[in-house]
Amino acid sequence: MTLTSKERAVFRKEAHHLAALVHVGQNGLTESLIESLRDALRTRELVKVQLGRQAELPAREAAQQLAEATRSDVVQVIGRTATFYLENPDLERKKGALPAWRR
Repeated sequence: MTLTSKERAVFRKEAHHLAALVHVGQNGLTESLIESLRDALRTRELVKVQLGRQAELPAREAAQQLAEATRSDVVQVIGRTATFYLENPDLERKKGALPAWRR
């Protein structure tokens, strides 16, 4: 799924107040890090990732690799922080309830 510009704008606004749930450290994009991001996306749908300063890849390239590995969409990359979105159709959605990333 590719996000439209309107959807991307909504998710950028929503992500502004989120804290990074996944941190890429000195080991880079390991399989365990990708699995952590998958888990976070499964439960939250909208996730911020903090890319470490010692990463060998530029931030946008690392974000693209993570998106491909998790089959998610890159919402935005600002500095060393990337935001990802992956809709989970199995998440319970109640009318008027907060989205998963706000809970």
